[in-house]
Amino acid sequence: MSQKQWIAGINAVSAAIEHDAQNVREVLIEAGAKNPRLAEIETAARRADIDVRRVATQALDGVVGGLRHQGVVARYAAAKTWNENELEGLIEAAEGRALVLVLDGVQDPHNLGACLRSAAAAGATAVIIPKDKSVQVNATVRKTSAGAADSIPVIPVTNLARALRDLQQLGVWIYGLAGEAEASLYAIDLRGNVALVLGGEADGLRRLTRDTCDQLVKIPMPGGNAAGGVESLNVSVAAGVTLFEAVRQRG
Repeated sequence: MSQKQWIAGINAVSAAIEHDAQNVREVLIEAGAKNPRLAEIETAARRADIDVRRVATQALDGVVGGLRHQGVVARYAAAKTWNENELEGLIEAAEGRALVLVLDGVQDPHNLGACLRSAAAAGATAVIIPKDKSVQVNATVRKTSAGAADSIPVIPVTNLARALRDLQQLGVWIYGLAGEAEASLYAIDLRGNVALVLGGEADGLRRLTRDTCDQLVKIPMPGGNAAGGVESLNVSVAAGVTLFEAVRQRG
């Protein structure tokens, strides 16, 4: 049986109906709401043969437990949960142009959602997160990612350093972002099989993760390292900068 969950908010529900309607089980819309975008969602859902119910605001609040829902939630059967055994197939299918985002301990669901959104926009092959000391894909992440959480493989792994070594065995070159690194992100070749590793909000890369990377690089900042390197950027901003430099190089 597929796992059921609720997604909340206009963008998240719209994206789910547009990209993955077969896994949206029903849509609940606030009774009496006047927002024209809710009417558009209702029309799109009915066109896709998804059940729509008008319910009281309290019912919506109860379903999503205090998450801001903007008058709409959807019951969603996640299309797929990924596991680390599937990584090899994803890398092989990328035919030498795999682009993997690795997040070492991101704690804030809004940051993870924003990172997933950037990864999906950049056409990344997969996003890898550790199973502990990291936020997992939850309702807040889904909402912030505006549908990206379900359009890109997110792979939770038990041992991050081992997962990185597995990637190396598959021919993936691993770059870790660190403010004190010598090499600039803009001076390295990101066109082949590449994994980009970013640390969590507080501590950056953990020592074992850092030691497993093939090379450490930095996003150059005006004012040099005194400006803090990658640590002074929000992790989702750093992820966007890094992913889109790879996209630029790949043309």
